Amino acid sequence: MAGQLPPDADDEGDDAPHRPRWLGWALVVFMLLVALGVFNIGWRIMRGPAVAPVAPAAGLPAAAVAAAADPNAGAGTDAGPRLLAGKALVEGNDCLRCHGMVRHYVGPSFQQIAERYRAREDAADYLARKIREGGAGEWGRAIMPRHPHLDTAQSLQMAAWLLSLPSPEPGKS
Repeated sequence: MAGQLPPDADDEGDDAPHRPRWLGWALVVFMLLVALGVFNIGWRIMRGPAVAPVAPAAGLPAAAVAAAADPNAGAGTDAGPRLLAGKALVEGNDCLRCHGMVRHYVGPSFQQIAERYRAREDAADYLARKIREGGAGEWGRAIMPRHPHLDTAQSLQMAAWLLSLPSPEPGKS
């Protein structure tokens, strides 16, 4: 009987600490929760924020809403209401988290964007698509998130407002 161990003993002897069985299950459950949490965060990032569309009429008179809804509103008429609608959309969305009016934050300032793209023939369409689809690499390593909750007319209003901004003063950025 020398060399045989009782059924509850292990190879290292009786003085080795025993792990409770529930500890193994607790570790498995913990790791599953961590994996699900990481998956959930990744899924939310890929889907984008669940933001309700911002109405372009926020605080604007009925005439401004009608003018802003018309994509041809700036042709031969006062474009002021359409620009106000674009400004309201910019202020109502998350644009100001990354862009300053004159100052470069995470992304370029609105005036820098206007200055760079103002001479392009397709500037409004290009910027409207960038607003909706996002992008990276144009202004360094910062990534602009997409805004799929905005329709084409809303993003065109935002682009029109952006392009209407005055050029930055020399020496300021």
